[in-house]
Amino acid sequence: MVPPIGNLYALARGWWAAGRRRLLPSLLSGAAPLDLRFVGRTLLRAGLVGLAAGLVGAAFFGGLELVQRLLLEDLAGYLPLRAHGEALAASPTAPQTFRPWLLLVLPALGGLACGLLTRLAPETRGGGGDAMIDAFHRQGGMIRGRVIAVKLLASLCTLGTGGAGGREGPTMHIGAALGSLVGRLLRVSARERRVLLVAGVAAGVAAVFRTPLGAALLAVEILYRDGFESEALVPAIFSSVVGYSVVISIFGESTLFAHAARFPLVLAHLPLYGLLALGVALLAAAFVAALQRSRRLFAALPVPAWARPAVGGVALGALCTPLIVAVGRHLGTSGGQGLGLLGVGYGAVQVAITGASWLPPGWGAVELLLGLALLKLVAAALTIGSGGSAGDFAPALGIGGLFGGAVGRAARLLLADPRLDPGAFALVGMGVCYGGIAHVPLSALVLVCELAGNYDLLVPLMLAQGIAFIALRRSALYEAQVPTQSDSPVHRDALLLEVLHGSQVKELMTRGRPFVSFEPRTRAGEMLRRVGESSWQDVFPVVDDAQRMVGLISLDALRVLAGEPDDAPWAVAADIMQPPVYVHEDDDLRRATERLLANGLREIPVVDRARTVIGFLDEAELAKSYLQAALRAEEARDTALQGEISSVSLPHIDVRDLKV
Repeated sequence: MVPPIGNLYALARGWWAAGRRRLLPSLLSGAAPLDLRFVGRTLLRAGLVGLAAGLVGAAFFGGLELVQRLLLEDLAGYLPLRAHGEALAASPTAPQTFRPWLLLVLPALGGLACGLLTRLAPETRGGGGDAMIDAFHRQGGMIRGRVIAVKLLASLCTLGTGGAGGREGPTMHIGAALGSLVGRLLRVSARERRVLLVAGVAAGVAAVFRTPLGAALLAVEILYRDGFESEALVPAIFSSVVGYSVVISIFGESTLFAHAARFPLVLAHLPLYGLLALGVALLAAAFVAALQRSRRLFAALPVPAWARPAVGGVALGALCTPLIVAVGRHLGTSGGQGLGLLGVGYGAVQVAITGASWLPPGWGAVELLLGLALLKLVAAALTIGSGGSAGDFAPALGIGGLFGGAVGRAARLLLADPRLDPGAFALVGMGVCYGGIAHVPLSALVLVCELAGNYDLLVPLMLAQGIAFIALRRSALYEAQVPTQSDSPVHRDALLLEVLHGSQVKELMTRGRPFVSFEPRTRAGEMLRRVGESSWQDVFPVVDDAQRMVGLISLDALRVLAGEPDDAPWAVAADIMQPPVYVHEDDDLRRATERLLANGLREIPVVDRARTVIGFLDEAELAKSYLQAALRAEEARDTALQGEISSVSLPHIDVRDLKV
C-alpha cells in the first residue's frame, strides 16, 4: 500500500529536523570523523596558493619566452629548439643574422645579473629543489617572501641568456615560497604552513609542465627518498588543478611534447626497456657526480659567490658556441640552429621523440643524440654547479630523453623491427632518469603517462623504474631529502611526542621517597638547613596545614637566597615561592614534558586529586623514555626498509587490463 503524499512529506520533514538538530551540529563542531571546517579551510587555502602559483608560473613562462626572443633570437640570431607546447608565437620567418661572438658572452652576462640578484637572497642560487626540501624539513615551512621575486628574476636572467637548466626547479621554489607566504599571511600553524608549501610546489610544476596529477604526486614524493607526505596529497592535488587551470586558460590546453598517438605494447621489447634503464642509470649517476664535482670546483675559485654564475656562463659559452657553429655546418643547417644545449633544452627531446628534417639518417642520428646527451650533462653541470638559477629537473629529463631516443633508434637499426618507436624509448628514458636520481618513481611514471596522453607506456615504465630504483639507491639529486618521515626533524619530534602522549606519568614517577617540603611561613634559615638534608631534589613543594600544595621553590631560587645573607633572616617561603606547578599521575608524558619546558624545571611534583604530593617526575626519566622511543622508531624504520628492499619485485600485470 502506497502511503499518501502528505505522510511522505511529514516523514521527510521529521528526518530533516532530526538531522538539523543532531547531524549538522556534530559535523560542524568537529565531533564527527570528518572535520569539515579543517578540510574546507585547507582546500580553500590550497586553492589560493594554486591561483597565485598559476599566475606567477604563467608570467614566468611567458616572460622567459619574451626574454629569449629578444636576446637569443633577435639579438644573437640563435634559433633555440622548442618543444611542441613551448612556442607561444610563431618564430620569425625572416632570417636573423647569427652573431656567435654575442652568443659566446650572453650566458656570462646573464650569470653576472643572476649572481648580483641572488645577493639579496643567497638561498635562490642553484636549482631550487634542495632549498625547498630543506625549508620543509628544517625551517618549519618558512621561506622568505623576497625569494619569489629574486628567484623569478634570477631565473629569467639565467635561462633567458642561454643558461642550461629548466623552469621546473625555479617554479618549485617560487611555488613553495608562495605557499609559505600565504601561510604567514593567514597565520596558520606550522603544520598547515608546510602543507601549503607542498601545495605551492605542486601548482608551480603543474603550471609550467602541464601535468597536474604528476605534479601533485611529485610535490609529496620529492621530500623523501623512501616515502611521501601523505597529509599534503589532497591539498597538493587541489592546488595543482587550480594552477594548471590558470595556465591553460591563458595559453590553451596542450601537452608539452608532440608524439605518436599510440604506443602499442610489444612484450618482446620489454628486455630492451630493461637495458635502457641500466644505461640511463649509469648516465644519471654521472649527472649527479658531475653536479657535485662542479659545485666543489666553483666553490674553490678565488671569486665571491655572486660572481661564480658569470664564470659558469663564460665556460658554458666557450663550450657550446663552437659546437653549435661546427655541427650546424656539418648538418647543413643555419649557423644559429639550436641543438638544445643552451636554454631549457626540451626542443632536443622533441627531436629525440619525433625526429627532425635536419636529423641525419641511420647511425648518424644515434651518434648525434648520444653526443647531445653527454654535452647537455656537462652544460647543465656548469650552469647549476656555478650557482646559476636554473632547475635540474629539465636537464635530467633531457639527458634521459636524448639517450632513450638514441637507444630506440639503435635498436630499430639492429633488429630491423618496424614496431620499435624511438619516441617511446625517449619518453621512458626521461622518466627513468629523473625518477631514479630524484627518488620519485611513482610521480615520474605518472608524469610520462600524462605527457604521452595515455597509459600505453605504463608497463615499460614500471619495469624500467623498478630497475633504476635499485640501481640508483646511492645517487641522490637532492641532498636535502631524508629517507622517511621518521627521519624528518619536523615529523620525528612530533612522532616521539605522540609516543610520549601514549604513556602516563605513573609509569615513570618516583613514589615513596622521603622529600623536603616547606610551609609558607618557613624562614630562610630553616629552608636552607632542610635543603642540606636532601641530596636529590631540585624543586621543593610549599604546602599548607592540610598538606595541600600551594607553591613551589626551585633549587636555583634557594641558591640566590643563600647568597644574600643580609636578607635571608627575614625571608619566608611565601616570599620566594612561585605558583604551584604539578602533574597528576594519570596525565600523559607529553603534558608533563610541556610543563617542565614551559617552567624551566628539571623535575616536577606529582599530586593526587586533593593536590597532595605523592611523588616526583624527573627530566632524566623523561629523556630516557624519549630516547627509548627514538630507538624503537629507528629500529622500526630499519626493519621496514630492509623488508621493502628485500621484497622488491615487479607486480604481475595483465596486459588486457591496460587497453584504453
